[in-house]
Amino acid sequence: MIFKYKGIDSKGKKVKDKIEAISIDEAKTKLKAKGIIYQKIEEEKTSFLKNFNFSIKYKIPPKELAALSRELSMYLRSGISIVSAIKIISSHYKSNKKIELFLTTISTYLDEGKDFYTALQMQGVVSLPEFYKESIKVSENGGILDEVLMELSRFLKEQDKIKKEITSAFAYPSFMIVVSFAMIIFMLTFVVPQITSIFKSMDQKLPDSTLFVIAMGNFFSNNFQLILISIFIIVALFVILRKKVYTFAYFIDKIILKIPIFGDIVMKSELARFSYMASLLIRSGVPFVQTVNLSANILNNRVIKKMFIDASKKVVEGKLLSQSLNEEKTKLNIDFLQAVAIGEETSQTGRVFINISELYFEENRDKIAMLLTLLEPTLMLIVGGSIGFIVAAMLLPIFSMSIH
Repeated sequence: MIFKYKGIDSKGKKVKDKIEAISIDEAKTKLKAKGIIYQKIEEEKTSFLKNFNFSIKYKIPPKELAALSRELSMYLRSGISIVSAIKIISSHYKSNKKIELFLTTISTYLDEGKDFYTALQMQGVVSLPEFYKESIKVSENGGILDEVLMELSRFLKEQDKIKKEITSAFAYPSFMIVVSFAMIIFMLTFVVPQITSIFKSMDQKLPDSTLFVIAMGNFFSNNFQLILISIFIIVALFVILRKKVYTFAYFIDKIILKIPIFGDIVMKSELARFSYMASLLIRSGVPFVQTVNLSANILNNRVIKKMFIDASKKVVEGKLLSQSLNEEKTKLNIDFLQAVAIGEETSQTGRVFINISELYFEENRDKIAMLLTLLEPTLMLIVGGSIGFIVAAMLLPIFSMSIH
């Protein structure tokens, strides 16, 4: 729990800050240990959650966590103790109260004699990825904390970079699709009904294309609000079901993998992320079965995630990972399975995994670039063709009337 307090520190200055503790009594004890005489102390709750006895952890962005990990690694390599390093870093985050409180809480637990991993586990300010904490645990025991922190920083930074590249790459096509549909709906809802009034006075048979466009226009203009509400409900229901119902989300993820080109991009992206994480955990000294489980848990596609988790259970029984994955119903890329098999035979799985991740990340960049190159002119043709069809359908009877 987070507690807000006001008081006077050991130097006689007024202080106003926050502290994490299990109970208010523990919070008071911690303040006393810091030499702070509190005047007021209470549990912090947001206005929405005042009637509920729980708090929401802050989900630290990958870029922020990468920067923290890199800075901490650099201080440790310089010979500064982890306690001093955390205190120095916390002074850099005065503007970000959540991160400052997180670092202050870690510092408090370290001062109490707890190790870094335990401090990360006990703090309740921010939500940290499980693989991150497990890497810290193993590396701290092995005396390679600074190296693993730097590797974690590179991984988180690379993942954030890839996510931004994909988002920015699809921003323009997404914008084009939204604008295109908006233009078509606008024409059918507002423009076409205005023109159809001209045709009512005409005593001639209208072309099939014109009748089709008029019917579409009448449908959209008569049901415009209903269509908008239906779209909103369908999108909201899809998002909720995908988030809350595992079976539905699994089914959608399975369909995604079967989409031509896009499915292959998703597959290789997930395998690249798994491979990078697995190589990092292996180098950190994490046992192989635990490595597979932790690496699988960072994956977004539930089908691939389940495959690796099920395979890890077979590895416990003595089977090879490549063999276990090959027995699954959904087949992974054959080159991935062959590479893992070679790595297991030569006891070089860590090196093989890092090579796979680099290869797949590079392949995906090229495929996404090619996909976008093809997507833009395709969208232009679809939009131009749709609007052109509507305009032609509306003008055709007018041209026909002028000829007669």
